[in-house]
Amino acid sequence: MGRRPRATEGLDTELAELPPELRWREWMGRVEAVIFASAEPVMRETLARLVGRDCSVDLLIDDIREELRDRPYELVSVAGGWQHRTRQRFAEAIRSVTAVEQPGRLLSQADLLVLAIVAYHQPITRGEISKITGKEVSRDTIAHLRSLGVVASGPRSPQPGAPYTLVTTKTFLSQFGFETLRDLPNIEALEDAGLLSKHMLFDADIPIASDERNEPVDQDAHDR
Repeated sequence: MGRRPRATEGLDTELAELPPELRWREWMGRVEAVIFASAEPVMRETLARLVGRDCSVDLLIDDIREELRDRPYELVSVAGGWQHRTRQRFAEAIRSVTAVEQPGRLLSQADLLVLAIVAYHQPITRGEISKITGKEVSRDTIAHLRSLGVVASGPRSPQPGAPYTLVTTKTFLSQFGFETLRDLPNIEALEDAGLLSKHMLFDADIPIASDERNEPVDQDAHDR
């Protein structure tokens, strides 16, 4: 059995003086307030520090979700934690009056293709991505994905020169609404939907940097 996270210093988490119903409501309020105030998904360990020793965070979340059922926002499970998100049916209304961009709108088709390859084959080197696409992937493309926080450096590859690999991040999971990488749609489903295909892999307009046209492509991909 895992060790329970230490309670937040100075915060009465047990609330023993309150009757059970009021205690539960207070715990719900704390959990929802912390999630609402955070720009990133809040992990279970953090929420467990706000409530009593015998309190079930999962049951609290279920009750909060039930109360939000008729609201324009909801509590979603992403990137291993919980986050408030506006409901999808209000996305068009929000975009019509704000400058907020959805993550996919900041990515070109080529960016999305490279990101999909990283997501499904990580850890993977830039050279290995180039082998899959049949075209040399520009450092600028990788730099753009890094700047958005959706990919990061993984472990070094055992290939000659030990290049760093690329992996997706918690930001990737959060931005695309995945709880874990297990939530990625299977490749067959993407092909059936026309979102990923051999045609895309070989014909996508992937930028090629002028100083990289003759750079050798890494060999021996080691897909998971």
